[in-house]
Amino acid sequence: MTPDLVTLHVWRIPRTAVPGALARMATHPARLRRLPGVRFAKLLGTGTGTGFGPGDADLTRWAALVVWDSPAAAAAFDASPVGRSWARLARARVRVELRPLTSRGEWSGHRPFGEPSGGRVAGPVLALTRARLRARRAVTFWRAVPPVAAALHAAPGLLARFGVGEAPLGWQGTVSVWRDATDLVAFAYRHPEHRAAITRTPTEGWYAEELFARFAVADVVGDRTVLGWVAPESDPATARGNA
Repeated sequence: MTPDLVTLHVWRIPRTAVPGALARMATHPARLRRLPGVRFAKLLGTGTGTGFGPGDADLTRWAALVVWDSPAAAAAFDASPVGRSWARLARARVRVELRPLTSRGEWSGHRPFGEPSGGRVAGPVLALTRARLRARRAVTFWRAVPPVAAALHAAPGLLARFGVGEAPLGWQGTVSVWRDATDLVAFAYRHPEHRAAITRTPTEGWYAEELFARFAVADVVGDRTVLGWVAPESDPATARGNA
């Protein structure tokens, strides 16, 4: 079943709070999954988005991706023990509310976003890629990343991008937010560096498991700079998303 609502929570913390964040990453995943109304959830470290490799980690930014049974369950997250605990650490935070558009592949053996039917959207979209690397292929993957990361940074229509991962090595992912679906498609399928990486993926056998999903951005609540957002909040094209 395709969920109606997925939320991405991102927290910016001071460096002095890094030990507390690491402790939460060890103890909170199970607590997050047990919250009422949660279908699927992952606590994630993040990267700067400049390389998406093992040296790219940003220890002052952490995230949670949660698939919900209902908007009411999602609305209770901030008051939950997990939500309150991360809020105490954070000096800034943001919540991105998402509606699945397309999803291909698996995450930890699950299809967390169901089989969404797609559809046209007029506002911002978010792309999520996630993969578990094969250990013997990791070095060749990381060598292939820099040209794609540089191209992504300069792509027209990009509003925000950063790396995500469940562990420093082997579990790699990216989050990117785009002004509209046209800009995302133009980068994904027409940019030479990205097309080359797509072509190499099946022949190189980089991934033991992979997932690619796109979402309509329904709303962005909080401090967008935590995401690295580049458009002003007054921009009518991105102010409220696809609400």
